[in-house]
Amino acid sequence: MPSFSFDIVSEVDKAEMNNVFTQAEKEITTRYDFRGTSAAIEWLGDKKGLKLTGDSEWQVEAVLDIIRKKLAAREQSSKVLDLSKEKVVANLKTTWEIPFKESLDKDFAKKIAADIRAEASKAKPQIQGDAVRVTSTSKDELQNIIALIRSKDYDMALQFINYR
Repeated sequence: MPSFSFDIVSEVDKAEMNNVFTQAEKEITTRYDFRGTSAAIEWLGDKKGLKLTGDSEWQVEAVLDIIRKKLAAREQSSKVLDLSKEKVVANLKTTWEIPFKESLDKDFAKKIAADIRAEASKAKPQIQGDAVRVTSTSKDELQNIIALIRSKDYDMALQFINYR
């Protein structure tokens, strides 16, 4: 009997994120309420996140809102943004470093595998590094698992790859 599988991963699409960055940067420079202010966006080292700058906390939140809208327009999840770091206020400027959430940690992968086992008895989830491989003899079962994972509101952007 043939076996089918797919992998659940959490990755940032670098090309799409580059497009989001470019579009957000363009909107920031053209917005009337940002003229003459320090509102800006830049990459964190090696494109591992974004650094938002503004004259106030409100302005930094407005820049984040622009980024979220650009992500949504490009069908990317805003869950890739790790908003846990605190904003830094110094020299009349507010900065906020927002790294990207990438790769599944062990605890999160175990939670996904446990959820799959609880809902789909025929499927076999296996944790493989920073991915969860789900195997089943039924393609329908795998489709149901994808729907299940999408219906759960995990705090991380998940992608389904290598469907075979």
